[in-house]
Amino acid sequence: MKEIVLDTETTGISIKDGHRIVEIGCIELENLIPTKNKFHCYLNPGRKVSEKALEVHGYTDEFLAIQKKFSDIGEQFLEFIKDKKLIIHNADFDLGHLNNELAILGKKKLDNEIVDTLILARDKFPGSPVSLDALCKRYRVDNSNRTQHTALIDCELLAKVYINLIDQKEPKLNFQNEETIINQKSNAVSYFKKIISPTAEELKKHKEYLKNNLKKNFF
Repeated sequence: MKEIVLDTETTGISIKDGHRIVEIGCIELENLIPTKNKFHCYLNPGRKVSEKALEVHGYTDEFLAIQKKFSDIGEQFLEFIKDKKLIIHNADFDLGHLNNELAILGKKKLDNEIVDTLILARDKFPGSPVSLDALCKRYRVDNSNRTQHTALIDCELLAKVYINLIDQKEPKLNFQNEETIINQKSNAVSYFKKIISPTAEELKKHKEYLKNNLKKNFF
């Protein structure tokens, strides 16, 4: 099953005030494991970035003025997320801005299945902080690189948080069997080891050892 972890950055909060998207980041998951497929772009919003938004993501008007517009990448973005479940933290915000950009182009709203990790977190931890930073702290996800909000970094963090929210262990490498695997070059040993049961003779010797060597015993 393929899913898309998605995040956007904008010039400000409200589309009613004319705010637009300045960055889109997407990471594809297949069976909860990130693939090499990513979608990322900075966008020229055609307007100034608000002071508060600049503090959040740090993208200046001068930097954004030389980027592509949403109309240039809209089709590519829609193709990337086509028929895939979208994983978004505070989905109403991102979907509101994405649907606004699509409406400006005369296109339909997104109809993908949506998982809002903010709602999942509120249901799971009622009354507790459920920001992305708070969830990273709760699940011990390293977010030290998140000095500012950027779409791809937020997607990478959210992918790990999402796995924990749905009570799944973070995916590991799949080994063909559970035998101890030793890499001759790196001497790396997998975490999977064969369970060996002691023989009757070994149990007998162990019991004798305990009887003869423990100062106080009940044998």
